[in-house]
Amino acid sequence: MSKDLEIIHITKKMLKEGIDKNTYWQNELNPLPKSKAFWLLSNPRIADDDYCGVLAYENQKMVSFIYMFPDLANIANDETQKVYWMISWWVDKKYKDTVLGTYIYNEAVNLTGKQVLIKSYAENVNAFYEKQPFTVIASRLRHTIFFSVDASMLIGRFKFLKSFRFFLNKIDAFSGTVIRGVNKSKFKKTTKSLIYDYVNRIDDETWSFIEPLCKNDLIHKTKEYINWQISNTQYTQLPVLGKQSYKTLQTGTSDNIHIHNVKIIKDKVIIGFISYVVNYNELNVKYFLVGDDSNYDVCVDALIENFTRKKAKFIFTDDTKLSETITKRYKTIFTHKVTKKGLAHNETNLDTNTFSLLNRDGHFY
Repeated sequence: MSKDLEIIHITKKMLKEGIDKNTYWQNELNPLPKSKAFWLLSNPRIADDDYCGVLAYENQKMVSFIYMFPDLANIANDETQKVYWMISWWVDKKYKDTVLGTYIYNEAVNLTGKQVLIKSYAENVNAFYEKQPFTVIASRLRHTIFFSVDASMLIGRFKFLKSFRFFLNKIDAFSGTVIRGVNKSKFKKTTKSLIYDYVNRIDDETWSFIEPLCKNDLIHKTKEYINWQISNTQYTQLPVLGKQSYKTLQTGTSDNIHIHNVKIIKDKVIIGFISYVVNYNELNVKYFLVGDDSNYDVCVDALIENFTRKKAKFIFTDDTKLSETITKRYKTIFTHKVTKKGLAHNETNLDTNTFSLLNRDGHFY
């Protein structure tokens, strides 16, 4: 490794000082949006000396970053255990074939006392994790449900289509309009009697509805914790694109990025709670909770009504039941599925027979 390489272990206290001094936002590419950093500082589960990441700089340029922070996992007898999410692991292409990536990875694991959880990871590091002391604690499908011929997504996957963007946009607009019209006719009757209460924070009544539905989650849920997780302070709106002074690895800035938290009410009773992030054309489902199975389909209809009104083009979810219900009840173009595995370091000793890693656990999009 270069002698000019600098490795920094970032604690919550250091992150706070870094915000005040603009330490981590002075280069072309930076670790995370300032809004995400402010949001992390407001997390009551992170102490000042807890680690939030590991950074590597070469000549003041970021060349590697691991993003992580602590959480509380449920264990037996209503007790909790401190664990660390390793949310992302990035290495500059210049260092792809060097020991830098493995070095800062091991630094991060050791800083956490090997109490590491990984929600999912890129396929190109699958061989690496197979050799590490990690156990698969969840294997699930990630569903991307398309409701139009999304031109940007197609061009991203097939570069040769870039020359046909004009025609793809026309097809995209037409298909999206037709499908929205068809789907609107399906949810119009079932959602007519529903009331949507859009909230920035959940209240006691909403927490009473949510709490029993999260009892078996791997991550311990409290009213305070969920209010932090669904806070809009983590996102920055960019009305004028291309003028932001810095770019970041982590998502959190867009001309249209917002989290919407919805209580679904029928006959003055809460029957469901939905939390979703809209980022440009994408709707990413964070929470989808239904009190009684008899109300499941109507809550799906409520989600699709919200999706349709936002004029988004595709839905992301790791909830297979939700995805299958959507595609059964509504018109779509196609659904892309990819297997994602959740991992826990062997030294966490978590009992996943009692608690399950669900979509809302570790969902810090």
